Amino acid sequence: MALLTLRLSAASIKVEDNEAFSKLPPNTNPLLQTLTKRKRLHLHRKHQQMHAVHTIPAAFSLADCDRILVQAATAVPEDAKLVGQTKDHNIRRADLVWLDNVPDTGWVMDAIIDLVRVANRDTYQFDLTEFMESLQVAHYDSAREGHFDWHSDIGDGRIAAKRKLTLVAQLSEPDAYVGGLLEVMPSSHTVTANTARGSVTIFPSYMLHRVTPVTEGRRMSMTVWAHGPAFR
Repeated sequence: MALLTLRLSAASIKVEDNEAFSKLPPNTNPLLQTLTKRKRLHLHRKHQQMHAVHTIPAAFSLADCDRILVQAATAVPEDAKLVGQTKDHNIRRADLVWLDNVPDTGWVMDAIIDLVRVANRDTYQFDLTEFMESLQVAHYDSAREGHFDWHSDIGDGRIAAKRKLTLVAQLSEPDAYVGGLLEVMPSSHTVTANTARGSVTIFPSYMLHRVTPVTEGRRMSMTVWAHGPAFR
């Protein structure tokens, strides 16, 4: 039979986890009350972790944002695809530059790794092992009504199935465009991401999120995913 161990002050009490013990009324057994309370706290903490949207204001300086955009501008943008590498402009309309194709951008990844490490330690405590995909800089232009409808970043592919955390950095000034809001749905409500330039928003990759249509100007952002064993 399984043994439950609970440390009370300096004493350690062992109780058989049998049917008779489990059926005792909670108010008659302080040990069972304590175990139940701990279970509730654990579940509450787990719920918070799984539904948290983490914001880091000023994660990148204005000079960093300028540098990223200047470096990204040296590459030819590609028409954005969906998780399954298909195109559907009704769902997503944007242009992308992959920073793996741009020289001397390793400093950006170094900064991202540190941001994710701290956020995961303090908020999520997910099992993260690597970054398997390139950083992408996205252009959402009003000329195309750039947008990305509600979606999750986890897919059926070998790599997409391992996405655990999504990180989005705001590279544009908020007054450079109209629309283009990053909205995340952690449960039954919607959270709008910080639009201050240089801010970073991190959330579990299974959360539904979208970028609303840009109706004026152009929104620039950067996205990357942290990977690990698939959620169970």
